[in-house]
Amino acid sequence: MNLGMPEMIFIFLLALVIFGPRKLPELGRQLGKALAEFKKASNEFKNQLEVEMMNMELEDRAKQQPDPGPRILPAEKVLDTASAPPVESISRASLPTVAAEAPADPGSSSTDNATPVGVQPVTPDVPSQNA
Repeated sequence: MNLGMPEMIFIFLLALVIFGPRKLPELGRQLGKALAEFKKASNEFKNQLEVEMMNMELEDRAKQQPDPGPRILPAEKVLDTASAPPVESISRASLPTVAAEAPADPGSSSTDNATPVGVQPVTPDVPSQNA
């Protein structure tokens, strides 16, 4: 059915005479909404059919292929997860720094000093009250 411009004008004028100028825009909106709903429903139906066909093909392929048995992960995947500690267990605090210089008097070591030689004690980063 091929509608040309004269046929479309005739149909429009006939609808205008039958329904009137006030009712025609409302009917056009309703017709547009109905066509949009129909198109949406047909697209959903088409997509559902395609998904079902794909699922059937995948099931057929799975039945045709023999079961390879248990799958083993590659070594690097296993080692990556086993050797790295969880993120929650990694301390976010800064590590103590090691002094690059040797102590001024290497011969005198006091026993009352509990800090090892070359390691500075760790102090928290707390702002002083004088600042």
